[in-house]
Amino acid sequence: MTIEIYVSTDIETDGPIPGPHSMLSIASAAYTADKQLVATFTANLETLPEAQGHPKTMSWWSEQSDAWAACRVNPQPPAQAMQSYHSWLMALPGKPIFVGYPAVFDFMFVYWYLMTFVGDSPFKHSALDIRSYAMAFLKKNYSESGKDNLPAAWLENLPLAHVALDDAIQQGRLFCNLLQANLEH
Repeated sequence: MTIEIYVSTDIETDGPIPGPHSMLSIASAAYTADKQLVATFTANLETLPEAQGHPKTMSWWSEQSDAWAACRVNPQPPAQAMQSYHSWLMALPGKPIFVGYPAVFDFMFVYWYLMTFVGDSPFKHSALDIRSYAMAFLKKNYSESGKDNLPAAWLENLPLAHVALDDAIQQGRLFCNLLQANLEH
């Protein structure tokens, strides 16, 4: 049986969908089920040539100056960044499983960028959403399964920084804590 590597991924963007808007930063923290951090990846990306920042998103960014500055340091061409990311994923010591919070948003961008610039996604068409997993485990409604309602021990008092690598690590630890609680239950 192939070991699963849980690839907690966080991105920063300048709008709600890929193509008209750009992924500004991507980061992943790869964990084993027992919460061992295997490797990390991070890259800032140049914006897409035809894309523009969405007014609402750019307004939000205007209030996040430190996070904005972090995602604009040394941006790489998207093709270069995504090829490096793909190579990193393929070198992991097991099957990469995409993990996100929310997975639908992050996965949409990552998948689009991988298919556009590499032509392949090691994740195939699958993504694991932390909040949905918490909902099922806690037997609560979706609206009652956000971070504000999770056990404090799962969150480990790690702040959400809106810096992709910091957030990927934080969300990966949260996921591993939830996974362990589920396996021990």
